[in-house]
Amino acid sequence: MNNTVLITGAASGMGKATALLLAEHGYTVYAGIRNDSQELLDEAGARGLTIHTVSLDVQDTMSIQNAVQHVIANEGKIDVLVNNAGFGLLATLEEGTDEEIFKQFDVNVFGLIKMTREVLPHMREAGSGVIINISSFLGRMGLPLLSHYNASKYAVEGITDSLRFEVAPFGIRVHSVLAGLFGTNFVKKGLVANSRTTGDDSPYKELVSHLVPIVAKAINEGPDPLPIAQAVKSLIENEDSEIAVKVGQEAELFVPMRKNMEDKAFEAKIMETFGL
Repeated sequence: MNNTVLITGAASGMGKATALLLAEHGYTVYAGIRNDSQELLDEAGARGLTIHTVSLDVQDTMSIQNAVQHVIANEGKIDVLVNNAGFGLLATLEEGTDEEIFKQFDVNVFGLIKMTREVLPHMREAGSGVIINISSFLGRMGLPLLSHYNASKYAVEGITDSLRFEVAPFGIRVHSVLAGLFGTNFVKKGLVANSRTTGDDSPYKELVSHLVPIVAKAINEGPDPLPIAQAVKSLIENEDSEIAVKVGQEAELFVPMRKNMEDKAFEAKIMETFGL
């Protein structure tokens, strides 16, 4: 496989799993890394794999431009872009700060848009390309304390659906992966908690004390993120793939349920399921 792939947020978790799997199957992999790449490089070395790292911060337009130009200079093309970089804000809508709100969208939405914008001219010129947005089952349903994150993932779904129309005439495919909760470093590295929401004087204290342990446990004790990587590989290699692919227990359960139930009935089911 001679495809060149650029993956954002590839230092750990789903991005790392995707980089390793694609490299193992002959892809030329460029792993976008914001800080430390040692964990990824150590594992790649132990498995005899070659992965190229590139400095990439999706909140920095110049960093995005430099990363794309680096790959183009080395390979002459980018066949696949995997928009994986992201983080989650744990906060009530009332208590989230301006800085937290802006960062949530800057990483998960604006960074994805800027990254895609920079790669598209090269894909158009080539007359082909695949863009895969790592989304979430929470891009199709809501949960309390995650309204900002939910909104960002709903936005990713809207971008995916709209962009498909724009770029299809140029031979470019766009897909999303609706990920469930997997065992990654997301709670430790990718989840930011608002101090007021988690404080003892928050009016939402009872909700926080009930729901946060449930979500944290599901992530910390969740399955290995390899199925996400496998879904990305399948999307790249199968032109007739679904637009959005459900991966993981929560996605496979709740996304079809949301589609098949009336709004109030679905809301009641979620309240029952999570004990709200």
